[in-house]
Amino acid sequence: MTTDSSSTSRSAAESISTFKGQERALRADRLGTGGLLLSVLAATAPLMVVAGVMPTTFAVMGIVGQPLLFVVLGTVLVLFSLGYAEMSRHVHNAGAFYAYISRGLGGTAGAGAALVALVAYNALQVGIYGIFGFEVSGLLATHADLEVAWWIPALAAVAAVGALGWLKIDVNARVLGVLLVIEVLLVVVFDIAAVADPGKEGLSLHAFDPDTLTGAGVGTALCFCIAAFLGFEQAPVYAEETSRPHVLVPRVMFLAVTGVAVFFALSSWALTVATGPSGIVGTAQEQSAGLLFFLTEDRLGSTFTDVLHVLFVTGMFAAMLSFHNVVARYAFAMGREGLLPAAFGRTTGASGAPGTGSLLQTVIAAVLVLAFALTDDKPAGDPTAPVLHLFTWGGNIGALGVIVLMAIASLSVVVFFVRRGAAGAQAWRLVTSSLAGIALVVIAGYTVRDFDVLVGAGPGSSLSWILPGVIGLALVVGLVQGAVLRARAPETHARIGLGNEAFRLEKEAGRTS
Repeated sequence: MTTDSSSTSRSAAESISTFKGQERALRADRLGTGGLLLSVLAATAPLMVVAGVMPTTFAVMGIVGQPLLFVVLGTVLVLFSLGYAEMSRHVHNAGAFYAYISRGLGGTAGAGAALVALVAYNALQVGIYGIFGFEVSGLLATHADLEVAWWIPALAAVAAVGALGWLKIDVNARVLGVLLVIEVLLVVVFDIAAVADPGKEGLSLHAFDPDTLTGAGVGTALCFCIAAFLGFEQAPVYAEETSRPHVLVPRVMFLAVTGVAVFFALSSWALTVATGPSGIVGTAQEQSAGLLFFLTEDRLGSTFTDVLHVLFVTGMFAAMLSFHNVVARYAFAMGREGLLPAAFGRTTGASGAPGTGSLLQTVIAAVLVLAFALTDDKPAGDPTAPVLHLFTWGGNIGALGVIVLMAIASLSVVVFFVRRGAAGAQAWRLVTSSLAGIALVVIAGYTVRDFDVLVGAGPGSSLSWILPGVIGLALVVGLVQGAVLRARAPETHARIGLGNEAFRLEKEAGRTS
């Protein structure tokens, strides 16, 4: 089965290479295991998670057992990956989620998933500009005595990310790799320092006690923590740009999800060790997003802490670039298959990058950053406005979208293999996909229910339904588009999710006619 899938992919690529000068094909052989893994892991922004997500979860939810939550979520996502990875052996398409869903549930469902993916990954990417601008503005004020509005460095980052998005993906992978390795090493240094100099309770494993996962905040804590994993599911987006997608994509997904689970479980445990399990919630509430820097200042000194602040910023930049690349490739796949204007389904010059899709994402980011800068309703002079709004709104809208996509993809995996008559051969993967799908639906339910908590809105706030409603609206609009295409342009509808294969078939049909 793997050999057939691989040969089909090569055949499709060879056919496309002579079809309009490779315009409709991303360049193969750009990424190996290392480059693909680094591109995927950069989206997880490890330092942003350790310095931002973890303290927020401890402070807001009061859940001491956050390390155990990462283990639980890692297990769920490994179960999800078993079916998702097997699907990647049969479908090689930059549209990833929507391509898989199309193959299992049909083109109309695929069109709905495509628009959800485009909205979700744009929201995740643009949201980071808020906290990026806030941090850079703070660094300039502290170290250069220069007062700069948050949106100025944010827009500068939009331009830099947009420029890099037009380069070869292997160049991007090297940029992401350097930034990622450095920030991971610094977090590891803190973890070691915390273990070497623990708080008054010593090397306590209390944070891994199941009794710590009780109370009303556990469901919402799951929502916070699952966002830390986002990125591993992006590996199939780059399938067309690898030499052996049927081998590399599954390998990278499992390395990413298991690596992220272990790394974040240990790092969140190190935070509890540094303060003591009984003190982590109170200290997190007191220090907020400054928790990690407060702890490193005490153990590793001010110079290390200053470097950590800088790497916090560069790590966010790496995440923005990673999400930018994903959005550009989704737009490329959608343009190639008729879900967006055909101009988006073209590669650019010698780089072979999806330049029009990259430009689309850059424009969206610039417009939204400017919109938040001009219309934010926080009191004048409040520097946390972009963090509370652009970052939290975008991040949680995007996370909800990806959770929904993963849940639907789990169902699609089951339907895909059942329809192919492979239910018996893939039985255990169908079971793991079903279990993962059920768990993801539960997490999605908690996310919608507790959206007001996630975005810091007051009880009864209209934001609690308007913001998650963005994902619902995207799904409905996409489904309507799919239904219209099915009625009015059945050939275009039939191409949804086929990627290069659709144009190989198109070329063959042209030869026979």
